[in-house]
Amino acid sequence: MTYPNITPARFLSRPNRFVAQVEANGQVLTVHVKNTGRCKELLVPGAEVWLVKSSNSLRKTAYDLVSVRKGDRIINMDAQAPNRVFQAWAMDGRFIPGLTLLKAEQKRGDSRFDFYWEAGDRKGFVEVKGVTLEIDGGAYFPDAPTERGVKHLRGLTACLAEGYEAVVCFVIQMEDIAFFSPNDVTHPAFGQALREAAREGVRVLALACAVAPDSLSITGPIPVQLTVEA
Repeated sequence: MTYPNITPARFLSRPNRFVAQVEANGQVLTVHVKNTGRCKELLVPGAEVWLVKSSNSLRKTAYDLVSVRKGDRIINMDAQAPNRVFQAWAMDGRFIPGLTLLKAEQKRGDSRFDFYWEAGDRKGFVEVKGVTLEIDGGAYFPDAPTERGVKHLRGLTACLAEGYEAVVCFVIQMEDIAFFSPNDVTHPAFGQALREAAREGVRVLALACAVAPDSLSITGPIPVQLTVEA
């Protein structure tokens, strides 16, 4: 996926999780942050960021903040982007061989999953999570406690008992990442739920991406590390 008309800016502050103050072209702008996560290690004063102008002329904020530089990495912060690039990757035949159906936002039980899919006699659900937290070359999720994420994992496990396949897919919104692992320090319950889901048969998939300020695309799987270090 590609963003049109990208605009570079400098991050100043984040008054709340929905908006940020940035400086672009000599002006201070209030922009929409397309990620409600903490992102404290990313949105630091002076950080180089990139904006996309909204097509909605009635919005209070004219721009969306979609990318940020952290050291040598460009990190895509758009929380809607992982689903879009996963859908493109799957429809390109790189997820399930013989895929014939991929439907977004499908409910099963008390959970709503990002995608339902079919391929011949096979059928299943996929939950997609975007990952923006990098520590020492590894990617971690979540960057803040997520009870919703735990519920999704339990819901995927329940789908297995009904004859469906189940996948949780972590889209790594940055380059040069060696592995993915749950962030047990921030939310140990999520890590425990992910390991339990994997033991029950939920497929845990981590996908690396090619990232530029104005684009994001999936390149392929990277290793998943679920064990807890002593």
